[in-house]
Amino acid sequence: MNQLKMNFFYRGLVGLSLLAAVPFVSVAQKPNWQNLDLTADTTFGISTEKAYNELLKGKKSKSVIVGVLDGGVDINHEDLKAILWINKKEKAGNGKDDDKNGYIDDVNGWNFLGSAKGSINNETLELTRLVRRDNARFANATESTVKPEELTDFKAYQSNKEELQKELDEAKQGLANFEGIKLAIDAVVKKMGKENPTAQDFKNLTPADDMERNVQRIMVAQLSNATFEEFYNAQILPGYEHFKSQLDYNLNVDYDPRSIVGDDPNNSKERFYGNNDVAGPDAMHGSHVAGIIAAVRTNDLGIMGVADNVAIMGVRCTPNGDERDKDVANSIRYAVDNGAKVLNMSFGKGFSWDKAIVDEAVKYAVSKDVLLIHAAGNDNKDLEVEPNFPEAKYLDGQLASSWITVGASGWKKDNSLKADFSNYGKTTVDVFAPGVNINSTIPGSQYRKLNGTSMAAPVVAGLAALIRSYYPKLTAVEVKDIIMKSVVKVDQVISVEQADGNVKNIPFADLCVSGGIVNAYNALKLAAEYKK
Repeated sequence: MNQLKMNFFYRGLVGLSLLAAVPFVSVAQKPNWQNLDLTADTTFGISTEKAYNELLKGKKSKSVIVGVLDGGVDINHEDLKAILWINKKEKAGNGKDDDKNGYIDDVNGWNFLGSAKGSINNETLELTRLVRRDNARFANATESTVKPEELTDFKAYQSNKEELQKELDEAKQGLANFEGIKLAIDAVVKKMGKENPTAQDFKNLTPADDMERNVQRIMVAQLSNATFEEFYNAQILPGYEHFKSQLDYNLNVDYDPRSIVGDDPNNSKERFYGNNDVAGPDAMHGSHVAGIIAAVRTNDLGIMGVADNVAIMGVRCTPNGDERDKDVANSIRYAVDNGAKVLNMSFGKGFSWDKAIVDEAVKYAVSKDVLLIHAAGNDNKDLEVEPNFPEAKYLDGQLASSWITVGASGWKKDNSLKADFSNYGKTTVDVFAPGVNINSTIPGSQYRKLNGTSMAAPVVAGLAALIRSYYPKLTAVEVKDIIMKSVVKVDQVISVEQADGNVKNIPFADLCVSGGIVNAYNALKLAAEYKK
């Protein structure tokens, strides 16, 4: 699922049980903080600017194609349009497959979630699809009536049904909470008669009852570092829409939009379907990812990406819901076959429909000297215990040699360095990278700060592309080795909230394989000396 899971902590308030204090802090970080240096800027970025200033001046580089496997990329964005991959073998708009690769008019990439009928926006979770599939077999069965050879599948079905019901109950409660929050705030704002009230406006309010008193207290605190519009658009509306979308689409076993694509969703070997709309109906997430990797650094617009000589190939495989294994596998193969040397995969899920088909595609990418960068996930889970798919480990237990799993870090070198939402794992997450309040490109030539391992992964993808651009003779495995060995080690105990609400102190070295935060300056210095 490509969006950051909502982790709001509801507090019962006097006189209004549905109104919650939604944590929202708009902290004024330094611009471009993910690319800054800890020593020079007192901000735990990856020292990209230091690398450009001290190591890369006057050096030549080679363009590297980066496949952004995501929900869509805005090809008209002011900070992205100059760095888009262009398929020079394809003639735009003639309705022909000029390069004979099986994909018509794939000028900037491909969309595996569409057809001539349009494109999928919302989808179910993989868990929902698994329950829907097995309802046909086991809806009226019991442990005593199923065949012995089906018992394992039946028990998995029961477990999945319980998990789905749990998530449905949580979504219903979440929606009720946000409806209460939204209604309460809307009522007070309407009474005040101001569209964008300030903290002072709320201080000046004379509350008529406990509800208004609670709204006043919350909003005065929340608007100390943000405008009302920023708070409302970043917290209230997304929270409400998130839970509503879960109930309407993600967790709804009766919802199935796949007919839009027109493929056989059960045929994982099918490869040639989709359309050339690489933006799709919602290009927010993928555009943000693309900007982090390679937004133009020299145009005095918006932001600066990590890499300065990259072509972004948009490959759409991730809807607002869980991606399908078939689409992921095809996206990997498409990007590899069309020249991508780095793939960014800022998506993930807790269940897999056909892991084997994804494993095959990953092995194919590895065989073609491609580096795959994957987001660790946003559930604050230990991936040693709970998996997040796709993953580096194949079904046979072997590991993909050119795969990097990325956790998200913040800008302060203290016990909060690990982003509170980021998954972690001593042997399952490779590195951490900036993923909190990352400003980047969104559709309509706009910019926005977002959180997530989805933001951390493209920081590493940008770094990988930067290394491959200036040192093109290095293999994907060598680039991974360089990134892993050049991290800034963190000798710090991190406070990690557990599922039961208790906080456990864990050495950062136990949160990932490398024990540190990626660093462009260190990596490029090591690349220059590699195998000399």
